[in-house]
Amino acid sequence: MEKGPIVKMKNIVKIYPDGTVALRGVNFKVYEGEIVGLLGENGAGKTTLMKILSGLLRPTKGEILYKGRKVKFKNPSDALTLGIGMVHQHFTLVPIFTALQNIILGVEFSGKDPVKLMSPINPEIAAEKIKKLMSETGLEVPLDVPVELLPLGMRQRIEILKVLYRGVRVLILDEPTTFLTPLEVEELFKIMNKLKEQGKTVIFITHKIREALAITDRIVVLRHGLVAGEIPTIEASPEKLAVLMVGKEMKLDITLRGRGVLAKAPTVLKVENLYVKNDLGLMAVKGVSFEVKAGEIFGIAGVEGNGQAELVEAITGLRKVEKGKIVVNGVEVANKGPIDVYRLGASHIPGDREKYGLVLEFTVAENSIMSRQWESGFLKEVKISEALKLSRLNWKRVKEYALKLVKSFNVITPSIDTIAKSLSGGNRQRLLVGRELSKNPNLIVAVHPTRGLDIASTLYIRQLLAKMRDEGKAVLLVSADLDEIMQLSDRIAVMYEGEFMGVKKAEEVTRKEIGLMMGGVKV
Repeated sequence: MEKGPIVKMKNIVKIYPDGTVALRGVNFKVYEGEIVGLLGENGAGKTTLMKILSGLLRPTKGEILYKGRKVKFKNPSDALTLGIGMVHQHFTLVPIFTALQNIILGVEFSGKDPVKLMSPINPEIAAEKIKKLMSETGLEVPLDVPVELLPLGMRQRIEILKVLYRGVRVLILDEPTTFLTPLEVEELFKIMNKLKEQGKTVIFITHKIREALAITDRIVVLRHGLVAGEIPTIEASPEKLAVLMVGKEMKLDITLRGRGVLAKAPTVLKVENLYVKNDLGLMAVKGVSFEVKAGEIFGIAGVEGNGQAELVEAITGLRKVEKGKIVVNGVEVANKGPIDVYRLGASHIPGDREKYGLVLEFTVAENSIMSRQWESGFLKEVKISEALKLSRLNWKRVKEYALKLVKSFNVITPSIDTIAKSLSGGNRQRLLVGRELSKNPNLIVAVHPTRGLDIASTLYIRQLLAKMRDEGKAVLLVSADLDEIMQLSDRIAVMYEGEFMGVKKAEEVTRKEIGLMMGGVKV
């Protein structure tokens, strides 16, 4: 007789207070001792579904069965008591606490009896229990070191140990590879397999098809808050999964790499011995030098937080340079403002479109001319008196331009007078990319240009960047997505703790070598 599922979720509906429908009646089950991939694009409902299973959210409708018994969770503690725990995408550790302190945080006291709350558990006994757990799972971490001094891969391990220490049987991992190097991803997958061998169930939330195929036994695909399909991993392929995720066939293996940079191509961006501090006053960029030529995509790979953001902000005039040179089209721009950089022919696709790229309360038309509103084509002169003449926006011209931009870059919007906030993430990005590329720049600084986008929008943006490269533009691409870097770049630099670990031609470097450099090894 076949054993029933350890968890069964039936007809789960989730409607948020603002009316957003995240889940539309999802049925989902998992069995003991399996790794299940929960695959889907950003906004498909994956995390919402698992937050309900882990007790963080309550469903609007539907029921959860654990080992055949109907259960209701008021909070994550209820789910943990039953044996269901979730490791979230963004770490929830206390930086100044040690690994040991973080793991036992919340269970320092023995029992639930208020009287017993005055009796803290012995840290030495807890440490022995954790060491045994580390030995069983392969999740080795230094217990007496403050978390803030540990690399991101170690912090991920501590998050998992924190949940396993509470005795979970069902472990939910939400996009656990986001901040890991390729080698750390391999290590994580080995740990997941070890947990599976011990009879534990792992639910692996991801939007990366390659990773879902590499580690899971079964894959469930969500699309627009519904289960689009379920397939044993052995029967799955990237093409099949893409159809389930998007709803139509997609070509995923399109080659976008260039034909090589001409030796006589002019240098558009030159950075020499650059030093830049972060917001804490610590040196984030340490002596970086490189150049980007016309007709080239120069990719900078690396785990986020290694100085890439500060480097880009210095180049685009958003952050002070402590030392070194930045030359755009032959003009020194270090410590000049962003307007000065833009006027030299640069455009900037920032990594955080909501924070830096768009004003969400402005209309599509207003956002379409941001950073170029002073151009004569968008202004008309207003005569106040014989002695005083002023300029104001020529709204007829602005709207004509916005309509053309929306059409050219496939921005789906009810109207150019629609507030940008109401657009989907993909259409916001198309609007931002369209605005920046329509300036006819000769230097494009693109940071995580496809983050959070669906497969179709991702491919569209990457093709646009490749087209700009083929037209002779210089592109500086900064991305934590190694597939994106490998697919687009002519040359690749890897940044680690503010330095370049190496600069290689794309065709001469392997994923493994890039992974080593991302971990701090010079190749």
